[in-house]
Amino acid sequence: MHDRSPEIAGDAEAPQVGELSPPDRTLMGPGPSEVHPRVLRGMSTPLVGHLDPAFVEIMDEVQELLRYTFRTDNRWTIPVSGTGSASMEAAIGNLVEPGDMMLVPTNGYFGERMASMAERAGGDVVEVDAPWGEPLDPADVEAAFDAHQPDVFGFVHAETSTGVLQPHVSELTDIAHAHDAYVIADCVTSLGGVEMRVDEWDVDVAYSGPQKCLSCPPGASPLTLNDRAMDKVLDRDEQPRSWYLDLSLLEGYWGDERAYHHTAPITNVYAIREALRLVAEEGIESRWERHRAVAGDLKAGLQDLGLEMNAPDEYWLPSLNAVRVPDGIDDGAVIDYLLEEYDIEIASGLGDLAGDVWRIGCMGYSARPQNVEFLLAALEDALADQGFDGN
Repeated sequence: MHDRSPEIAGDAEAPQVGELSPPDRTLMGPGPSEVHPRVLRGMSTPLVGHLDPAFVEIMDEVQELLRYTFRTDNRWTIPVSGTGSASMEAAIGNLVEPGDMMLVPTNGYFGERMASMAERAGGDVVEVDAPWGEPLDPADVEAAFDAHQPDVFGFVHAETSTGVLQPHVSELTDIAHAHDAYVIADCVTSLGGVEMRVDEWDVDVAYSGPQKCLSCPPGASPLTLNDRAMDKVLDRDEQPRSWYLDLSLLEGYWGDERAYHHTAPITNVYAIREALRLVAEEGIESRWERHRAVAGDLKAGLQDLGLEMNAPDEYWLPSLNAVRVPDGIDDGAVIDYLLEEYDIEIASGLGDLAGDVWRIGCMGYSARPQNVEFLLAALEDALADQGFDGN
């Protein structure tokens, strides 16, 4: 037993810490993206209580704006208190019960995270295979359903680790529903930047993070469930293993009762409200088109430098561009050079693609022509510093 007397603790010298002064980066990595000045201003407004009538009104507005952005009428649409991984775990940990079987993809890092969360929820995991850098083939999904008859199927709409956009979403959901399974879609790198239509594509549960295409600081993460999925959550035989993320309890706070569950991250809710207001003002379809146009210029510029995209054109993900590292180039040295010389952030690859790709985001407020031009010029300089000539 350690003896730590109050006198000794009280005599400790207070740490000397200066004023907060982080560098002013141009954020072009896989997230977070740059935050719009209006969102930052919103975060500086006064706090109210998490049950204050004024905050309850703000909660209603956030839910309505989320429905617009998800393209859904789902009643059960909320910002989960936490990062995107919290909304991911809320989706999987509530829908997957002990003994349920979940089908997950193998074509990227975040399919692997789905599997881990399903196992921790007490589920059994089976896989539908596809190489890293390719989308799921509906025929392979059909075969996996015939072989395993899973209860829940998860897929990643925009795979941040590979730069691949999953097409055929309606085909995937049709297959799952024909087998009476529930569908969970990971929209972390697509919501607000790439076409995603929850109701039209018949997705049961979708989750996202605010710090990508919504250009909002992490802390309040979008989640939506249709009535069919929420009925399964409310009819569970066992409580979810997480009290904090138990949707049957969160429903009491975000539903009609507005009953206390936890103290919501009020400032983060202010932030996502303003970020979603910006989405609505721009128009969701116009926002999808802006991301595609600005990222198209980025893609063309990268190819002009002699670089190759990781994803084929038909699966290209505008919000996250995975770029092959040329032979003989040190990927980490380029990342460091951009950060040190230009204050630009990009990222290296994950998992099977570690060291093989750079991941360059083009999301939200970061998806502006001046950022693309700045990055391309800086990247050309960083590559020349290593003797690379793409001609």
